[in-house]
Amino acid sequence: VQLQASGGGLVQIGGSLRLACAASGGAFTSYTGAWFRQAPGKDREFVAAFKHTNHSPYYTDSVKGRFTIPRNSADNTLYLQMNSLKPEDTAVYYCAAGRPIVTTISRATAYAYWGQGTQVTVSS
Repeated sequence: VQLQASGGGLVQIGGSLRLACAASGGAFTSYTGAWFRQAPGKDREFVAAFKHTNHSPYYTDSVKGRFTIPRNSADNTLYLQMNSLKPEDTAVYYCAAGRPIVTTISRATAYAYWGQGTQVTVSS
């Protein structure tokens, strides 16, 4: 499975962005799709995932109520809608696909396929 992430950019505090992760060679209906992010000097952290087996979204606490990962789309693309952006959301965002169980859904090691990163910068 090849993943291509896009949609990053520079946005002001409180603004919105929608990231997209297009998949080829495999379908997101057969994989859990996830977003991770990595800020400078920090470890890669889980942001959100949509689990294909139970059709449920999962979010890290810091983005709940602000970010949305829609259910699988017909165009085989995983989206991340980011609203009310904060400076601490600044990071390189990566999309991933895999088949984690619920207890490992936030672990980067549970995902076999990764896209390249897309930079999100939130500034005042």
